[in-house]
This record gives sequence, structure tokens and C-alpha cells, in this order.
Amino acid sequence: FIACGTSYNAALAARQTVEELVEVPVALELASDMLDRRCPIFRDDTVVCVSQSGETADTLEALKYAQEHGAFSVGVTNTVGSAISRQTECGIHINAGNEIGVASTKAYTSQIVAITMLALVLSEDKMSKSSRRQEIVHSLLMLPELVRKCLLLEPQIVTLAQELVGEESLLLFGRGYNYATALEGALKVKEVALMHSEGILAGEMKHGPIALVDEKLPLVVVATKDRLYKRMQNVIHQLHARCARIIVICSEDDDKISALNISEKHLIRVPAVVDSLQAVVNIIPLQLLSYHLTVLRGHDVDQPRNLAKSVTVQ
Repeated sequence: FIACGTSYNAALAARQTVEELVEVPVALELASDMLDRRCPIFRDDTVVCVSQSGETADTLEALKYAQEHGAFSVGVTNTVGSAISRQTECGIHINAGNEIGVASTKAYTSQIVAITMLALVLSEDKMSKSSRRQEIVHSLLMLPELVRKCLLLEPQIVTLAQELVGEESLLLFGRGYNYATALEGALKVKEVALMHSEGILAGEMKHGPIALVDEKLPLVVVATKDRLYKRMQNVIHQLHARCARIIVICSEDDDKISALNISEKHLIRVPAVVDSLQAVVNIIPLQLLSYHLTVLRGHDVDQPRNLAKSVTVQ
């Protein structure tokens, strides 16, 4: 997978699903870094270029580089007739509709869904994966209603934004499927609220980032129920022991989280869905938070400074 920015985060969120269902190793590359390294690509490789606009300069150059080395190319884009859709050998139009604002929101969630559906198609002949595939398909059908339920969290998110509006920095922790959620949430806060924010892999917390933790710095921990839930609980315990200001995105049916003595206003309870699609649900509160932080800080939500909708130069 080759992508930049939000598209990279979407590919990261779906990579584990592709690896699990298709049972092939998946490399994920930032287009600019791939070009800088001139990484080896072979004739039996497949490159999947992910881009909302289909015109991203770095991704197009990486596509050209891969094709020159004989790789089979696939495009995932939101724009019919774009350069990537024309230059790849086949692909997927995610059909998310026009995104007016510079910061990508619905394209991110739609890219996750599109790549997940690609994995479902590629694993159709694997009988050992049939029950898992059915679970994911059933959850795909539930997604629209679950996203609507997430949007009902807006009053709580507004209150949180009012609390955080004067802050200068925000750290977000996630792991597994939700490492991408932490990265994308941080990117949205940077892009539109113009606040320093950083998405951190929770497994790396003790390898440096924990030095930043004190009673003043706000932290967002994505800890919805999946197979890594106990590890995320340990992260919360570690942060709580250091008197950290913790905001937790958790499953709405999570009773254990209340025992951690975190204020209910700092618990963002989201609907549960199959783990491979939980990132689609979990990002909604963070998109709302970035929006309301931007409004409260007096910035332009649709046209952040120094940014363009389509990055057409390297």
C-alpha cells in the first residue's frame, strides 16, 4: 500500500484485515519516503495506491516508480477520472461524494471500508475464513446506524472542546487497529485546530513518551474492546498512576472502565462493532473534537492555513 496523510492512516487501519483474511504480508509505505529510499519492488508485487483526490503528486510518482519495476497496480480513489484512476490497471472508486473541506473526514472512513471489502473479495475462496468474513460483512451493514449513534455524542464533545481549547498540545494513544485512530485524530487536530498533537503507538509509551506525562498535559486513550483491550487497560493504569489528564474512548458497554476513577465526562462511550471496523466508529468523536476546537479557537474549518485539498507538488 502506498499513500500519504489521511490515506496512509486509512490503509494502516485496514492493513491488519488484509493480512488476516488474504494471508499475505502487507507493506505500507509513505509515498515520499518510498521514493527517497528507492525501495526494491519486483514483478510479482502488487502496489495499491490510496488517494482521496487521485492526484497526489508523491503517490503518482511512487506509482510510476512501481510500474517501471513491473509491479501490478491498483488504485483506491474518490475521484472518477483522476490521474491514479487512469494510470492504474484496475481499482476501486470509494464513492464517498465530494469533500468540500480540505481536511479529509468521510474519505478516511470510506477508504477503510473499501480496503476491507477488497480483502473480503480476495479471501472468498478461503473456507477457513468464512465465519470471520460473515462477521465483518454483518458489521458493514450495521455501520451507518452506529455512525449515527456516534454523532449523538456531540454535546459531550463540545464540552470537552471547551475544556481543551486553551491547551497547546494533545497526545493520543492507540494500538492494533486503533493506532491509525490515534494518528488520524492527531492529524485532524493539527490540520484544522492548529494545535500540536501527536498519535503514539501505546506499546511504545514506556520508550520515551511517558516522560511527557504530567497532571497538565491532556491525553486521549483509545481503549475499545478488542483482543488488545487488557493491554490498553494497563496503559490507562500507568497513566493514571502518574496523575495524567486522561480522556478515554471506550465501548459503550464497558463497565470495567468505571473502576479506574475517570470522570464520566472524560469517558467517550462509542458503539461496539467487529474489531476490524471499530476504527471507523472510533474516529467520529475525534473528528467532532477537532471541528469544535477549530471553531472555538476562531480558525477556518474548511480551509486551514497553508493546506490545499489536493497536494499536486512534491
